[in-house]
Amino acid sequence: MKPYESFGRIKPRKLGCTVLLACLLVPLILIAVLKSNSKSFAILSFQLSIHTYLPLSTVEESNSSEQQGLETTSLPFASVMDLQRENESIKGKETVSLPLPFKEEQLKNNANAGEIATVLNAFKEEQGRNESIPDEETTALSLPAKRGDNTEAAFEIAKLPLKEKQGERELAGVDIAKLPQHIQLKEKLGENSFMTGNLIQQSKLICDYSGQRSDTCIMDGDVKVLGKSSTIILVSSSGPNTPPESTWKIRPYARKWEAPVMAGITEITLKSSADTKKTPHCAVNHSIPAVVFSTGGFLGNLFHDFNDVLIPLFVTSRQYNGEVQFLVTNFNSQWINKYQPILRHLSNYQVINMDTDERVHCFPYAHVGLKSHKVLGIDPSKTPNGYSMADFREFLRACFSLKRQVTKRINKQSRKKPRLLILLRKGSRSFTNEREVIAMARRVGYKAITAGPKETKDLHRFAQIVNSCDVMMGVHGAGLTNMVFLPRNATLIQIIPWGQLTWACRHDYGEPVPDMGIRYLEYEIGEGESSLIAQYPKDHAVFKDPLSIHKQGFNAIWSVFLNKQKVKLDVNRFRGVLLEVFQSLKL
Repeated sequence: MKPYESFGRIKPRKLGCTVLLACLLVPLILIAVLKSNSKSFAILSFQLSIHTYLPLSTVEESNSSEQQGLETTSLPFASVMDLQRENESIKGKETVSLPLPFKEEQLKNNANAGEIATVLNAFKEEQGRNESIPDEETTALSLPAKRGDNTEAAFEIAKLPLKEKQGERELAGVDIAKLPQHIQLKEKLGENSFMTGNLIQQSKLICDYSGQRSDTCIMDGDVKVLGKSSTIILVSSSGPNTPPESTWKIRPYARKWEAPVMAGITEITLKSSADTKKTPHCAVNHSIPAVVFSTGGFLGNLFHDFNDVLIPLFVTSRQYNGEVQFLVTNFNSQWINKYQPILRHLSNYQVINMDTDERVHCFPYAHVGLKSHKVLGIDPSKTPNGYSMADFREFLRACFSLKRQVTKRINKQSRKKPRLLILLRKGSRSFTNEREVIAMARRVGYKAITAGPKETKDLHRFAQIVNSCDVMMGVHGAGLTNMVFLPRNATLIQIIPWGQLTWACRHDYGEPVPDMGIRYLEYEIGEGESSLIAQYPKDHAVFKDPLSIHKQGFNAIWSVFLNKQKVKLDVNRFRGVLLEVFQSLKL
């Protein structure tokens, strides 16, 4: 065999082995490379996910939208809530809420889109409220205290209304009801704020004495209620720049202009204290806000029950959806029991009697006094959530299971009769010819229903009776307050006693009805329909110059025109009023 022949046979074999080996090694190498890249990619993805949850200060240092988490769409609802809470507690020059890490248009593709959209809308509403409060106004509430390295707390105390004083621009006309509970989340970190870990904390005591009807105070922080001693303390740890202690006084009843009445309301002392050693330890810790009010004054009179307490209590506490604790001074157990249907719908907790409770109750927030806007009314622009009298009446429908929402007109061909509720008083301002009045109303075509003091004692049952009626009539008095239970489009007829009392009567019951969605008519009696005609000669000032009696003061008005007067309706004259309403109810 020639050398070259042997070589020619051997060379192809070696070449084939080399090729085969290479074919085996190349896939192995590729697999190894792919695995390595996969790990690197996973590490990179993990790092990017960490950037999504970076603190605000770190995010602001980066210009990358990916690092800010703007493209993240797969956060579960719980994570979104946790992230929102985390972002609201980050230390920085300005306290803001970090936008949630997803774009609004991407919600459509998210499994939790509905829930997350709710969170986003809530954030936008919060952001809108923040933008509506200028920094210079919110910081004007702060005391000029500097925040030192060792300062653990600071108080924010203001007595309103504030004025231009010594060249300093202070806040005036602040409505406590619309102040946010946690102003520190809505203003720049200033000298009144302090840090504990990642949480921003503040203690606030703000009293508003500018209201015409009531005084109110809010206390935000470590609030301790010493019920039996009628004292409430706002506590914070002491620091080198903590403001001095201060004391405020308030009587939590919405009738501040009547000094004799207010004198009988227990005065609550509010204190700010930085000395924890002097403050008692908590016996009961509450995680919900407290609302403090009085059941003294004129309570027991239906008008004052609603005007002085129930409507203001709705305005003050409805925003908490039952998660609020009521503390009552001048405790009236009979009143509390009567209005349990309302109180239970406003608070999930038993009312605390401040007069006898010797325990120290601690709260994170307290509202002392109730915000009152006007007679039997609510100003939606001054309420936390835009509540109105329409909302209050819907609330009452739920409290008393009232079925009728609106009065509907009746077909003329129908045998169904409109229901007329006639309120019958006993004593002053009562009808002396009630049988004639009832008979005349039935002849007009009404189904007449009468209610005296006995029928009105059971509030729950009587509220349902009122709600079943289309028209309610009565002489000026507290009983007309039952109009709050009437269905929408029902009619109230107020009979005004003699004595030029039209303005006062209309103020109490005529002016509130439009906000309730009720129609209103009034009938002013003549001197011949008044029992005063048998008590005074016709040329007496009672008839010739009633305003001269007014000038003698309310006691004179009460004694002559309200307490001593009864009414004998001229049924022929009054028939025209009932007929007008009757015809308006027919199709």
